[in-house]
Amino acid sequence: MASRGMPLDTAAIFSTTMEGILYGFSVLMFIGTMWALTYRRRMSEIHRPNVVVACMLLILSTAHMIVDFIRVEQGLVTYRNTFPGGPEAFFADVAQITFMVKNILYTSQTMLGDGIVIYRCYVVWQSVWVIIVPSLLWFGMAVSGFGAVYTFSKATSDAGDIFAKSTGPWIMTFYAMTLGSNLSASGSLAYRIWRMECDVSALRATKSSMMPIVRVLADSAILYSVTLLSALVCFVKANNGQYVVLDMTTPIISITFYMIIIRIAMRKTTSSHSYLSTVRIANEMARETQQRYDVKRTPVEVHITQITHQDDNDTCKSAY
Repeated sequence: MASRGMPLDTAAIFSTTMEGILYGFSVLMFIGTMWALTYRRRMSEIHRPNVVVACMLLILSTAHMIVDFIRVEQGLVTYRNTFPGGPEAFFADVAQITFMVKNILYTSQTMLGDGIVIYRCYVVWQSVWVIIVPSLLWFGMAVSGFGAVYTFSKATSDAGDIFAKSTGPWIMTFYAMTLGSNLSASGSLAYRIWRMECDVSALRATKSSMMPIVRVLADSAILYSVTLLSALVCFVKANNGQYVVLDMTTPIISITFYMIIIRIAMRKTTSSHSYLSTVRIANEMARETQQRYDVKRTPVEVHITQITHQDDNDTCKSAY
């Protein structure tokens, strides 16, 4: 299938530039995330899983950025006059080692990002049944993603066409399953928190609210989903813009994770509740939900009046 849109060498330059801008923004948000997770906290209070995930996302996005720089340098400088067909043919060759490495990094980062969303969903719902569909889509995403890389390594006659029948279905399946997994898990998570907020809002003694968390979850899900949908549409239309969207998606995955942690930390500065981790969010919501079944025992002051009749002077005296 013939590709459409901008030339591949132009797409490579533009996609690397856009990825670099978003990567720089994600690094700043990573610094903010580390501050939110560690500021004024003892080692025992730091939520280590979030720290590990944040660091892994930074490592994967950094490695992807480096591979893209190497790929641009090879296509436009090193092999510009020696590769058959020139730079455009180089960037179209899916069998290039740099292309396969960047797709392995992208698939790994997507699995990590979607996996943490599914984990959050499980922690908040405390039910395996809720995450069955997102988990199945997650496994399908892993199979299709690494299956696509395997077909890249075996490509011969179709090596210059990513939209060919040998590789196209794998990539379209990957995009579709990633989109479905993210929407189902994020939607279930936001709905659960929203329902808990509705249940406890009338009984809460403070003005604290979980709606800002719902909004940031919705914002991150929309940002990521729109990016995936754009990539899927470009790929279905065989448009080279999918290369640009693909490279932009890598730092966006990190940004969507960081923005949730930072927003929770910002909420902590204006609230007496601590929401520094997903587990603590779940525990707090469980405690607030339990309040609706607790009976508040308020001390009652009882006044007893005793009237004594005396025959001597026919008077009444009250004692309290």
